[in-house]
Amino acid sequence: MALYGWTGRILRVNLTDGTTKAEPLNEQWAREYIGGRGVGARYLYEEVDPRIHPLDSANKIIFATGPLTGTSASCGARYMVITKGLQTNTITTSNSGGHWGPELKFAGYDLVILEGKAPRPVYLWIYNDHVEIRDAAHLWGKTVFETEDRIRTELGQPDAIIASIGPAGENLVKFACIMNDKHRAAGRSGVGAVMGSKNLKAIAVRGTRGVRLANPQKFMEAHWALKKKLKLHPVTGAGLPTYGTDVLMNVINEVGTLPTRNFREAQFEGAYNISGEELREKRLITNKACFACTIACGRVNRLGEGAGRWAVTTHPRNWKIATEGPEYEPAWALGADTGVSDLDAVIKANYVCNELGLDPISMGATLAAAMEMYETGTIGDAQTGMPLRFGSAEALVRMVEATAYREGFGNELAEGAMRMTARFGRPELFMGVKGSEFPAYDPRAVQGMGLTYATSNRGACHLKSYTIAPELLGIPEKLDPHTTENKAFWVKLFQDVTSVFDASGVCIFLTFGIGLEDLWPELAAATGTEYTLDDLLKAGERIWNLERLWNQKAGFTAKDDTLPKRILEEPIPAGPTQGQVNRLHEMLPEYYRLRGWTEDGRPTPEKLAELGIPA
Repeated sequence: MALYGWTGRILRVNLTDGTTKAEPLNEQWAREYIGGRGVGARYLYEEVDPRIHPLDSANKIIFATGPLTGTSASCGARYMVITKGLQTNTITTSNSGGHWGPELKFAGYDLVILEGKAPRPVYLWIYNDHVEIRDAAHLWGKTVFETEDRIRTELGQPDAIIASIGPAGENLVKFACIMNDKHRAAGRSGVGAVMGSKNLKAIAVRGTRGVRLANPQKFMEAHWALKKKLKLHPVTGAGLPTYGTDVLMNVINEVGTLPTRNFREAQFEGAYNISGEELREKRLITNKACFACTIACGRVNRLGEGAGRWAVTTHPRNWKIATEGPEYEPAWALGADTGVSDLDAVIKANYVCNELGLDPISMGATLAAAMEMYETGTIGDAQTGMPLRFGSAEALVRMVEATAYREGFGNELAEGAMRMTARFGRPELFMGVKGSEFPAYDPRAVQGMGLTYATSNRGACHLKSYTIAPELLGIPEKLDPHTTENKAFWVKLFQDVTSVFDASGVCIFLTFGIGLEDLWPELAAATGTEYTLDDLLKAGERIWNLERLWNQKAGFTAKDDTLPKRILEEPIPAGPTQGQVNRLHEMLPEYYRLRGWTEDGRPTPEKLAELGIPA
């Protein structure tokens, strides 16, 4: 039976013995889990023991696209990286855009499953049916940007799209990323370190095939209706195209929800200096879009008049006038969370994160925890080698590079905030969940985000249930961010819906302007599968429960569904949200009940049977 949307093939690569082979995609899993995050998680569930160490050669890395990846579907650019994450020890589903995912589909594969460990540095070259494992000794130690340029040159393929790791991944930094298109990242959870542990420097892809659709006419009808809706929405049609994701900086700050100086405060006096408005007015060169994107939220920015100072504080190779980013999350982590309001320093630090393959959220948050330890006397110049005070632009830029190379105190930062603070006897200063540092929203001020962080399957994450949309932005309806009422319902709903978008291969930013009912006809027309809305919601629930079960087999329990003491017991000291803490205890029991889990957060045999998940 012909498949549509899906290519019907996976590529399995054994790095240990250097073999590659194409296999049929499990069609039942494709229909039940849709693709991307869902199908990748099912393969990991079946093939990897959750109890192994993330750097064990038995761990696998799965690159997975969705049935809409590579089609003309709005923002159909996404792919997922699924593995056991080094930073969290949980199942990790990291998402990236750009052009790499579509190119893999054009080469004829839905997934790439990487097994074992190469005996020496290698990279993978995929050109349709031609698959080759090539030597990468000359690329080891090179930056992401150098790696991409050199591979294209030596292959004689200027249109090849490359996903690679930088020195951070090679040095097993706990929050190393996998980068593609130089500035797009499968970030968080340390997927780049897992790739580095396998001696795999990069995957270069060139494809010349298209993606077959079951019903092209119906697909395009659904596509144009969806595209029109996105264009008319104030977020996807105006806010994001005009200011990028950093449009949120001033919005979140004004309502007292912007974590500042390691979550000691919830407003930052320098927020405007690192905002989307300031970037557009003083630094913007042009917008940039991923494949098939109708939003173009990416920013190409330039350093300003004070940029020259960074030429002497970092290696000369890091000197560049224009670069992509920062997005909102990196601008917050490298800016407000560290107390830095120097726009050039934030742009520069973000650029170095991209070049060296670091997750800027964890980088900034870990440095913020170190700065609090420094200012409270836990550590000093003897350990850090320089003052690590909140607001220090010099410390920000220097420590990013030191972390990627594990130089000096960078070796401590490279372990992430949870391990670093524990090592110095201050574990209470880790602001995160399951080893993953919080993103840019204070859960004391937005109750639903607290529940989202606590229950996320890959540790603290905003992308798996963005309740900021209803709680602050009024999308799809306005909720009171300060109450816990019905938040369990909304968090579960958002988790299930987001799982479907991730599995389909489209960008989560679509959810600002459309709902599952808009994606549904496009997905059905592409695949020829007569999904109903209930089918899609059930698929999202299936994905979420499968990930939860995998984590439980890895040793996680309900005790890990919690938040730091600061968030639960220390009220926000000032501003519009003064006096608030997160009331997780009011939401978590209801959340477990709505999920159909036991009181201690375990999926019941009945729930697993209902979803068709093997226990």
